[in-house]
Amino acid sequence: MPAGRVETAARTSAGAAARRKFHPPAATEGHPKAPAMTTRKLLLLIVLALLAAAFFALDLGRYFSLDYIRGARADFAALYESRPLQVIGAFFAVYVAVTALSLPGAAIMTLLAGAIFGLGVGTLVVSFASSIGATLAMLAARYLLRDAVKARFGTRLADIDRGIARDGAFYLFTLRLVPVFPFFVINLLLGLTAMKAATFYWVSQLGMLAGTLVYVNAGTQLAQLSSLQGILSPGLLGSFVLLGLFPLVAKKVVEAVQRRKVYAKWAARKPKRYDRNLVVIGAGAAGLVTSYIAAAVKAKVTLVESHKMGGDCLNYGCVPSKALIKTATLARQMRHSADYGIASADYRLDLAQVMERVARVVREIEPHDSVERYTKLGVEVVEGRATIVDPWHVKIERANGGEQLLSTRAIVVATGAQPFVPPLPGLEEAGYLTSDTLWGLRELPARLVVLGGGPIGCELAQAFARLGSQVTQVEMLPRLMLREDEEVSAYVRRALEADGVTVLTGHQALRCERDGEQKVLVVGAGGQEKRIGFDRLLCAVGRVARLQGFGLEALGIPVNRTVQTDEYLRTLYPNILAAGDVAGPYQFTHTAAHQAWYAAVNGLFGDFKKFKADYAVIPWCTFVDPEVARVGLNEQEAKEKGIAFEVTRYGIDDLDRAIADSAAHGWVKVLTVPGKDRILGVTIVGTHAGDLLAEYVLAMKHGLGLNKILGTIHTYPTLAEANKYAAGEWKRAHQPHGLLRWVQRFHDWRRG
Repeated sequence: MPAGRVETAARTSAGAAARRKFHPPAATEGHPKAPAMTTRKLLLLIVLALLAAAFFALDLGRYFSLDYIRGARADFAALYESRPLQVIGAFFAVYVAVTALSLPGAAIMTLLAGAIFGLGVGTLVVSFASSIGATLAMLAARYLLRDAVKARFGTRLADIDRGIARDGAFYLFTLRLVPVFPFFVINLLLGLTAMKAATFYWVSQLGMLAGTLVYVNAGTQLAQLSSLQGILSPGLLGSFVLLGLFPLVAKKVVEAVQRRKVYAKWAARKPKRYDRNLVVIGAGAAGLVTSYIAAAVKAKVTLVESHKMGGDCLNYGCVPSKALIKTATLARQMRHSADYGIASADYRLDLAQVMERVARVVREIEPHDSVERYTKLGVEVVEGRATIVDPWHVKIERANGGEQLLSTRAIVVATGAQPFVPPLPGLEEAGYLTSDTLWGLRELPARLVVLGGGPIGCELAQAFARLGSQVTQVEMLPRLMLREDEEVSAYVRRALEADGVTVLTGHQALRCERDGEQKVLVVGAGGQEKRIGFDRLLCAVGRVARLQGFGLEALGIPVNRTVQTDEYLRTLYPNILAAGDVAGPYQFTHTAAHQAWYAAVNGLFGDFKKFKADYAVIPWCTFVDPEVARVGLNEQEAKEKGIAFEVTRYGIDDLDRAIADSAAHGWVKVLTVPGKDRILGVTIVGTHAGDLLAEYVLAMKHGLGLNKILGTIHTYPTLAEANKYAAGEWKRAHQPHGLLRWVQRFHDWRRG
């Protein structure tokens, strides 16, 4: 368990709940502690502090002045002539110590090396001593500080580490070339990263060599120096800056050469003028938002869609599934009407009517994503099939006949994803539904098998069980919704089973068979086979990106499960980008829309300024009942990544509005930095969890902690009060008990 984890779970009486409407919660047991510094670290810190204090207390800095070494130069030179190896060894050790402790004096010692040893030996000694000392300083900073920084900024540090692994050596080399940057600061900052010590050493030695040569050479002329400023004249300093910029310029040149090489075989096709600034392929969430942004900044943009505007979310996913879930929830409430004080509520379910309502909901939302609306927004919408024929041309086979070839500066691939159908023997013969095709159902299946225990499978299994189907859910993994904490998976399973779903985890689908007129799914678990009869089978085992038929293969653009892109969403060809499900790493409508901004801006303006796609705060929700919503880390992810955390928990069964709504179940669980109110992640299980999560998403995005949420007025009685009470539980566990004891004494004194 990560250091510093504390869990607080409150259950209060009705009287306490009434008081809490007007007052922050009282104290609970449990006092979280920040990750403690080990004895070794503490001892090392004390030793370093004492050495630094001694340096200044004993005024050792006087020996590292230009006047002192100028006056003592002759004595040092004479000593070097008589005992060269001993002098070199002592000088080397002192130089390493000074740089390792980040004490002032390295520049003076470099001059002294030139004065005593000459240019060749002096450069050799200083080059190795400075690199070794810098590496020791870096390692000390890493040993003392990295764990604490990782505990506080774990996610951000992980992103930095990935960047360091990719480009760290290059940027360190650039910084080392420019003496303007204090080297001890560079040592400290790189110590907080995961850069390998060996890499840090050789890059530092190579990067500092030019500056070392300048200072050692100046030391050979020590008698003529009047000040350190005389070494780095404006001209020489400018030369160093240019030298430091050289790798950056060189990198740009290399990128240009590589880009030229990538485009080489298409160079003859590059047009002098372009029909469009941007062509977007696919009118789902990513494509719609990309084209809208492009039109908003007055670019000439064409959006191509081969099937339905609005993509999967509007037509097959988010919208119809939520409409179905609403009806299923109503059916469940009517069956359990006694929970609401109604003795009985009769109803007759007609799936044809249910599906017609679903279709009506889709039709009502369709105008938001229609051709007409986007045309008015300035987007040219073309219904047809698009194929990228080269990096600057898109061929469109129009739905109404005819063909069009458009030249464009940039292309965004936003072709979305489709249900994955496993290669299960006998599946085709038995017939199956997917989340795309089930909306054509007009008769309720008496027996429904759902393959898959992810969010889609869980939502639809529960919905059809509530509508009246006998549902069996099959998942080969050991639990449902594997990305969530174990307690969440267990809670969802209990909720599904309470609605009549037979949940079979750890069961692998082996084949489909026919037993006369009966359809059977054969599953295996623990070496044993089990036969499950069904009328309909729903495949809900995930979705795969639509990658085929758009010209990606012919251009040689790498694809695996998704289109391979860089952090700017650019493919092998920088002017061809991807966004949404086809790009990954998330398959959410809201992340597709989020990526669309980066795709549009980088596609239109990437030659001048590029923006890295930011996935720091990504929320999601599974719309089972009760809903499961999450943003940031959960416990299992934090443990996997070695990030220290505390857990604060508030039970929604204690919330007044939830009790009034007969929805008093679930919880709010907040992960924070040990000893701090900064939010690492939140998981909410309960009614309208997806809506409740928005407050935490806002807080994390803008760096607001639990104290800010606690200090925010929440309307009573609402479900949103759960967020405030969760913040109150954190505050309860972090009260300044020492201060409060003094306050109590003050009150005792005031009473006389």
